[in-house]
Amino acid sequence: MAATHTIVPLHLSGNTTAQQNQKLQDCLNDAVRDAYLTAIEQLDRQSAQAVLETERGVKSEVTKAVTEIVHNHTISSKFEDEEVGSDRSYPPTYRVRPVEAQVTELRKAFPKLGNCNEKLGRLLLPEEPEAWFAIPRWQAVAPTYNEAVEMVLEILAKKRRFSNRIAERVGEKYLRQTERSRLAETILADQQQGCDILVVAAQFGMLHRGSSARRTRASIAGNEFCLGAFAVASMLLTHTERLSTGDGLMLDCGGDEYSPRADYTFDRVPLFDFDISGIEFSIFYEDRARNQWGTPTGFLYKLA
Repeated sequence: MAATHTIVPLHLSGNTTAQQNQKLQDCLNDAVRDAYLTAIEQLDRQSAQAVLETERGVKSEVTKAVTEIVHNHTISSKFEDEEVGSDRSYPPTYRVRPVEAQVTELRKAFPKLGNCNEKLGRLLLPEEPEAWFAIPRWQAVAPTYNEAVEMVLEILAKKRRFSNRIAERVGEKYLRQTERSRLAETILADQQQGCDILVVAAQFGMLHRGSSARRTRASIAGNEFCLGAFAVASMLLTHTERLSTGDGLMLDCGGDEYSPRADYTFDRVPLFDFDISGIEFSIFYEDRARNQWGTPTGFLYKLA
């Protein structure tokens, strides 16, 4: 039976810049001043005194209202034109395996992997994530992220028909994690201390199908983050059916950025697709929306 703990979103927070903080403070100060000037025009001595007599309640209600308004605007409208309709879906044979079975498969691929808090996979999830997935910490696999990506791709190639279109071009000048994905990874590792394999609430692309990679990055929820090539490849190792038909939903790895010329212009995104020759790993423009693609994402939660 699944555990009955309630889980609540854990927003990625605490990494705002000093400049952002100052601008937000200025914006809210201006809004409060405008609200005061508008309200005072509608008050007389009696009604103003009535407001002052409930000072504590007014402050509490204003704080709550402003907080809600701010959070209602945290989903960006940027790149809204980079969305297209999509009826692509998962292959009919695809099913998410229990976390314990995923961990067993990962340890076959990476025999040195240590602990995993598999019990987390029994917690009930909200609607946005599809299931719990077991994903290794890349630090437990290789010294650098790029080496870990190369290693998991090599293992995937031994298990499936596989073509790497960017072979020899996966070094740090070409491929890097986004800042948000790195932060989420740090939070997960801190939550599951001592674990080489993390249990992550995630969805395998359906939630953001038809969106460009950068539109997905702009529109994700406060506790959501895009998954990169290492995480997605690890999930494909444990769920071989996920990419097994040419008309299924393909995968872009929005948790990573790619520079095709190794010139620090990171305007591409790694992706996995499938055709008669098997799985293909390549890159695509981050600003192009196509109905064939969806971005896998993870979600952060805390126990309440």
